[in-house]
Amino acid sequence: MKIATRSWLKITGLAFVLTLAVGACSGGGDEPAGEDAGAAANSNPVVVLKTSKGTIELELYPDKAPATVENFLQYVDDGFYDGTVFHRVIPDFMIQGGGYVADQTKKESRPPVKNEADNGLKNTDGTVAMARTSIPDSATAQFFINVKDNSFLDHTAPTPQGYGYAVFGKVIAGMDVVETIENTPTKDGGGAFRNLPEESVVIESASRK
Repeated sequence: MKIATRSWLKITGLAFVLTLAVGACSGGGDEPAGEDAGAAANSNPVVVLKTSKGTIELELYPDKAPATVENFLQYVDDGFYDGTVFHRVIPDFMIQGGGYVADQTKKESRPPVKNEADNGLKNTDGTVAMARTSIPDSATAQFFINVKDNSFLDHTAPTPQGYGYAVFGKVIAGMDVVETIENTPTKDGGGAFRNLPEESVVIESASRK
């Protein structure tokens, strides 16, 4: 339907208007019209991350990653992410956070969640995915935001090497803040902190919009 709409629009704006009018009168078409369309577009949960560098909004996809979204929202509702930091920042790759506070103390998380990387979503620029160890089903609270297309993180096979990293949402506002964090100077703090921002980038709060 969207491809057809673009074609009408290229031919003439009037034809585009007539197409919508016919659809509205007939009640047909694959997409809801008017307010219903807006409601459908906004039905996914949105999480607001207020950071020390600015605000980021994440739209989550429970239809694609139900277990992952439920897990993430539980951490949000519990206030788990408040006061945590982005502890791993790598330009042209991703920014990762949600597991440590500023003094590098790791927060105690709940049991791991099932890896849903086989949901068809890709690790493209601006998407948010779960961080994990080499074990596919080991993600708990930590997440990362891709700052470029990272296809090598996508699911390719149901094996430890090919399972990939589960994408469950995307940045819909504040990508400039993400880029600011991406370009924050870092230092080697050893271990999990080899790409640690010199100045702590704090998630001051995480809440549902």
